[in-house]
Parts: sequence; structure tokens; C-alpha cells
Amino acid sequence: MNPWNCISEDVKLGANVRLSKFINLYGCEIGDDTKIGAFVEIQRNAVVGKRCKISSHTFICEGVVIEDNVFIGHGVTFTNDMYPRATSTDGSLQTEADWAVLPTVIGNGASIGSGATILCNISIGQNAIIGAGSVVTKSVPANSIVAGNPARVLRYIQSHTEDRSADNE
Repeated sequence: MNPWNCISEDVKLGANVRLSKFINLYGCEIGDDTKIGAFVEIQRNAVVGKRCKISSHTFICEGVVIEDNVFIGHGVTFTNDMYPRATSTDGSLQTEADWAVLPTVIGNGASIGSGATILCNISIGQNAIIGAGSVVTKSVPANSIVAGNPARVLRYIQSHTEDRSADNE
């Protein structure tokens, strides 16, 4: 490990995980052959699968599960609370006892474009593509391309080959 990283002892790192400088990992699990970019934070009880690429400046909070072969672009933000508040009704700062973590699951092979915001309590289906800058407020079907604020389905992918050929038209 390098001195610019903050990695707690309870982090589970798989084989051949590549870590950039200036990352913060605690209580999370990172699968084999995954690459984590600079200025990434991954909180406790978050799971990142095998062969994933997490680009710089991304925030992955507690309750997020990222399955295998997933691409996360630069500056992607996940949430885990639908109604965040700083204080309780009595005016004291909230603690973990004042809210429940809502899960988010990113399916195998999905890709999330740079600058996207992913709200909690949803799933993103296998091989789905989330457009850059999108705000994902509800679950995304497998093999779909979504974009916008809020993100909406633009079309479906029949195969990876078809998707790549459409980019070249």
C-alpha cells in the first residue's frame, strides 16, 4: 500500500486489485482484478465485484453492491438515504440509529457514465448503460440504455456487438 491511501484493516481486497493514490476504503470488499482510481471513497458494507473499473472521484456508500465486470465513470455518486437530515426531531445530530440504509445493486456488466447520480433502493440491470450526467431515480432494466434527469430508457441493447456498431454510424 502507498502512504497516500487510507485503507482500514477490515477491508477485504481480492487478488491483483490495483489502487491509485488518494483513496479511502473502510469496511468494504473489493473483488479480484478490480481497479480503483484516485480520490475514490468506498464505505463500509459496500461490495465491488471482480474485474470492475471504478474511475476517479467516485463515492460508493454503504449499502451499494456492484457485481462483476462493471464500469463506473469519473465522479459518480451513490446515495443510501431517501430523506437525509442532519438533525433528529429533538435538534440533536443524527446518528446511525436515526435512519436505515437503503440498498442499491448494480448488475453484472453494467456501465455508469461520468457524473451520474444513483439514488438508493434501486437496481441497475445486467449490461445496462447509464448516460453521463444522468440522475437515476428508479430501477433500470437489463440491457437498456438510459439517460437524462430523471434517467429514462432510450433503447435496448440486443448484443455488445450491436451496441458498438451503433456508435460507429
